[in-house]
Amino acid sequence: MTILERAANGAIRFTDPQIEMAHGAGGKASRRLVEGLIAPIFANPILAPLADAAIVPVDGARVATTADGYVVRPLRFPGGSIGELAVNGTVNDLAVSGARAHTLMVSLILEAGLPTEVLRAELEAMAGAAARTGVAIVGGDTKVVEHGSCDAMFVTTFGVGALDGRSALDPRAVRAGDRVLVSGPIGDHGITILLARGDLELEAELRSDTRSVWPFVAALLETCPHAVRWMRDPTRGGVATALNELVRESGLAIALREEEVPLRAEVRGACELLGLDPLHIANEGQLLAVVAAADAERALAAVRAVVGGEGAALIGEVREAPARTVVGITPYGGTRVIDMLVGDPLPRIC
Repeated sequence: MTILERAANGAIRFTDPQIEMAHGAGGKASRRLVEGLIAPIFANPILAPLADAAIVPVDGARVATTADGYVVRPLRFPGGSIGELAVNGTVNDLAVSGARAHTLMVSLILEAGLPTEVLRAELEAMAGAAARTGVAIVGGDTKVVEHGSCDAMFVTTFGVGALDGRSALDPRAVRAGDRVLVSGPIGDHGITILLARGDLELEAELRSDTRSVWPFVAALLETCPHAVRWMRDPTRGGVATALNELVRESGLAIALREEEVPLRAEVRGACELLGLDPLHIANEGQLLAVVAAADAERALAAVRAVVGGEGAALIGEVREAPARTVVGITPYGGTRVIDMLVGDPLPRIC
């Protein structure tokens, strides 16, 4: 029996007998779980376009909403913590949907025995991140489970944002010739978490890139709103998975110039040593966007003008063929197919 089967009408059916860690990695297994099991059960017109946020009509207005869960291990790591990550990640899912976050709700699942000072530190981290991004945490819920039933602390969030309205983001709006832009070096977060666990005898001066990407989004919408076709924050599954989702939905192809992808030497070295592809490594503070070719340089300059966006780069272009495929072009002119993440090489990174 295959992981994924299609019914006679073409609908995906999820047939795995149990849930595995790979189903939470953001790659192929995650998509199969969502599209083959979860989404069909909850099917409705709002849910149909699976994206980082749902656009909900409320009394004639359109409001963006999103929910997320955070189970990162360890709770604190260079550059951030679970509390800061929970706020930034929720804000970013709204931002790449063209909405500025307004309010958040936070639910906590706490393990009995968790030191109060650890909880206090994470609450303060959430408050600080919320203040920096201009959102209010207005409510939530708290549950405590027996010792050993969770790993110290899990966080779930629900966010609401106001749609900007200056652009119409849709994978179907992407056109051949459009350019792919990334706001900075990729892979920092995933490799930072891996090193913070102390499971490997590697040392590197790396910090998670966790932050709000709204300043990048705002710069694009201010500079060239009608040129912005699509945006994502490439978290679980990395840049490769996000771009594969785009070509799947648009029916087009993307040619990625791998030498143009910004990457720190420490991330490159760790990936080479561990046999990982940097394009599959999670980011928590980078923006991935597709913009019209005529405005690509203006878009790049706008992102580079934002603090933290100095390393932004144009890394590829949209093509007609091969349909629904991401192709990497190596520095030597060779090519390779860049697929979605398969498996879960770095579990519990967000």
